[in-house]
Amino acid sequence: MPQIITFAAQNLYMGFDKNTVIGFVLLMGLLFGYLYFANRGQSAAREQAKRVEDSIRKARAVNVDSAKVKEEIKKQDSLQQVQTAGGFTGAGTGTEKLTVVETDLLKITFTNKGGQPKVVELKKYKKWDGKPLDLVNGEFNKLSFQVNTTNNQSAQTSDLFYTGGEVVKEGNNQVVRFSLKDSTGKGLEQEYIIKPDDYMIDFNLKLNGADRLLTQNTLNVLWQVQGNQQESGAKYEKQQSQVVFMQGNDDYDYYTTIANNDKKLDKGVKWFSVKQQFFNSTFVYKGGFASGDTKWTIFPDSSHILKQVISNFHTTVSGSNVTLPFQFFYGPNDYKLLKSYNIGMHNIINLGQGVYAFVKYLNRWIVMPVFNFLKGTGMGYGIVIMLLTIFIRLLISPLTYKSYYSGAKMKVLRPEIDELKKKFGHDQQQMSVEQMKLFRTAGVNPLGGCIPALFQIPIFFALFSFFNSSIDLRGEHFLWSHNLAAYDSIYNLGFNIPAYGDHVSLFTITATLTSFLISWYSMSQTPDTGNPMMKYMPYIFPVVLLGIFNSLPSGLTWYYTVSNVITLVLQLIIQKFIIDEKKIHAEIQMNKTKPKTRSKWQERLEQMQETQKQQQQRKK
Repeated sequence: MPQIITFAAQNLYMGFDKNTVIGFVLLMGLLFGYLYFANRGQSAAREQAKRVEDSIRKARAVNVDSAKVKEEIKKQDSLQQVQTAGGFTGAGTGTEKLTVVETDLLKITFTNKGGQPKVVELKKYKKWDGKPLDLVNGEFNKLSFQVNTTNNQSAQTSDLFYTGGEVVKEGNNQVVRFSLKDSTGKGLEQEYIIKPDDYMIDFNLKLNGADRLLTQNTLNVLWQVQGNQQESGAKYEKQQSQVVFMQGNDDYDYYTTIANNDKKLDKGVKWFSVKQQFFNSTFVYKGGFASGDTKWTIFPDSSHILKQVISNFHTTVSGSNVTLPFQFFYGPNDYKLLKSYNIGMHNIINLGQGVYAFVKYLNRWIVMPVFNFLKGTGMGYGIVIMLLTIFIRLLISPLTYKSYYSGAKMKVLRPEIDELKKKFGHDQQQMSVEQMKLFRTAGVNPLGGCIPALFQIPIFFALFSFFNSSIDLRGEHFLWSHNLAAYDSIYNLGFNIPAYGDHVSLFTITATLTSFLISWYSMSQTPDTGNPMMKYMPYIFPVVLLGIFNSLPSGLTWYYTVSNVITLVLQLIIQKFIIDEKKIHAEIQMNKTKPKTRSKWQERLEQMQETQKQQQQRKK
């Protein structure tokens, strides 16, 4: 019997792009214009045309003087910034100064505007196209605090220019400090401590005169993150992207970011992570924010931007001069690394979530330890996956044998079932009663072949989550696959086929073909039931696989190919050399001679069948 695997339906979303909206507005404008002219007559039309012509002339004049307008706007913005800066003299205007700090893992470019990271590059990794992997890059990214600059004026620190920014060596660490102070000494100091061989950056926010800087002693933090495309398939990477956070009650939660949305964070936040398929940007405050909110906007795949996330966090500050310890993590979704921080960040990695959350324990306790052991031998990852598959199939071999053995029993009973059909085929109710009696006397469970197969489904879901989230497979070559963490396209179609895609994945084809062979062999060993639907049902599953697996990681489709080959081999060995149908037949005949005890469930089932039979007889 072929393996049956159930998948959750993928969320799809639709959205109007900018051009569609503009076109729609123009069409509506033309329609209303037509109605207007029809009602007001030719004279009104001429007046309207003159007004349109005047508007065009003015628009052209604006275009001619656009440089002057931009310059004027720039002057007004500068003036506004100076006014907003209030007592922080000189912070409203200035020249951006960049400071670069490098370790073996990170290259961070700080800016004095807002005293924050502007670009963060992960030096050990590259994007799908071989370019540097910038986890933070773009004007949207922002860290800002709302502070009072005068009695009735406040500003976002991301709009102000800090002093400082020099790199200071302190032991093995590199420290960058930015300051923002007024003439009274009130202000902020932002200190970044970059440690060698660590993706976690310590960030200390020192508030001098916090009672005057903050309204009602509340610190409002704005954190904006832009998730740029890092993998070859933007659509699939977007499906694997989430926002994940640890709440104040030490319970983590997550939202998959495949459509625009916003959420309240009423239970508090200890850390908040913008997670992509293999990397994440995380803001940590061990003291815990009291509350917050977040919203995200999704972009078209062609933009190479997955999403933009805007988060606001709030906490109460006590005292006048205080230091708040924060941390930033910019790095890979590496389970061992994230778990080492001991704040629950390993939950960022999706090893099983939602209704399938229980499979994460299979990954943590079985799959990952075996995978890491095999990885430590130095073998290629394609071979590691093959050996992992063999190990798992050996682990579940008792269930596999039990399933095949139960199927063999049903095959031996087939002649007797056919006799019952001839005798009671006209009476389905009596046929069911007699068939249950046959199963009970023969000691056969009709579900004996299905139940062991059901126990294997969680293992598949565990491996599905594991291969989607294992950064070890990223960029690893095997056979024709250049990246075991992405689909192995051997041919780009140049167009999209619904429910299939725009490319041909060879490992998906091998998985589909081996699944088809399993179905064909199983049907050849199964007597014909006379039901045409049952005859073709097993062949539908491989066709469904072809569409579902085409965009999945090649590591997963390679695993499934190996698993199918093992299944075929086991079927041949067990059915040809281990299972003896003559012995099974003798065992069944022996069972028939033994006294049988009925369970309460069997008694109730037979009573229900007998009652239904009597009711049918009364009707006749």
